[in-house]
Amino acid sequence: MRANGARGEVVASLAGAERRLCLTLGALAEMETALGCDGMTALAERMRAMSARDLVVVLAALLRGGGEADLADRIAEAAVDPREAANAVAKAFAAAT
Repeated sequence: MRANGARGEVVASLAGAERRLCLTLGALAEMETALGCDGMTALAERMRAMSARDLVVVLAALLRGGGEADLADRIAEAAVDPREAANAVAKAFAAAT
C-alpha cells in the first residue's frame, strides 16, 4: 500500500494489515464533534490526555480521512493493539505538520 505524502497520508499497521490514515479538515471536524471540543485549542488540550475512547474516536476519524471507512466503522470491535493505534495517530499528525 502506498501513501500520498503530498496529501499528508501515512500508512500504518493496524490489526494485522496496512491501513492509510490522513488528517483532513473533515477528520478534525469529526474529532471536535465526537469529543465535544469547541475549536482547535480545546481539541489540542483534550489530546494531551486522551482516554481509550478518545483514541478510538481519533483513530476512526483519521482512517476515514485516509479512505479506510471499512475499518473506521468497526474500529471498536477490531483487534487493534493500543500501541499500534497510538503510533498510527502520532504518525498521521506528524505527517500533517
